[in-house]
Amino acid sequence: MRQATRRLRQRLGRRGQILLIFGIGKICWGVGFIVTPATSAAGLQLLTDRCSLAAWAWLWIIAGTITAGCAFLRIGRDWLGFLAALAPPSVWALAYLSAVLTGEYARGGFVAVWYLTSHVGVICWASTVPEYSVPPPPRRTRKGKAP
Repeated sequence: MRQATRRLRQRLGRRGQILLIFGIGKICWGVGFIVTPATSAAGLQLLTDRCSLAAWAWLWIIAGTITAGCAFLRIGRDWLGFLAALAPPSVWALAYLSAVLTGEYARGGFVAVWYLTSHVGVICWASTVPEYSVPPPPRRTRKGKAP
């Protein structure tokens, strides 16, 4: 089991690991809305006016599937995974901002900022992380010279 985990981590790399984590999280969030429907969709009226919350849950599931699938792609080809990861929290943040502006849900501004920082911000940051960070080479001392 340990060897399989090590091989998977090497195969994924740093960017792939975070894409896989993002993807699994988004899938679970979407499935949660389908399995246990929310009794209140406070702040999400912009979305629920167009279709049910269960239908919007599929956005999370599909985006999570794409994100997790892109975890296995090479750097440079994994951009679709980061883009897919951005879609659901961006849509949710927009809905909450709309709820604040319409006066429907005053707390929505805080929820929108939470989505924009802990989701969108982290995804944007993770998309810029290089696969390998190489530390600078150590300075070589000259022979016969004391430091």
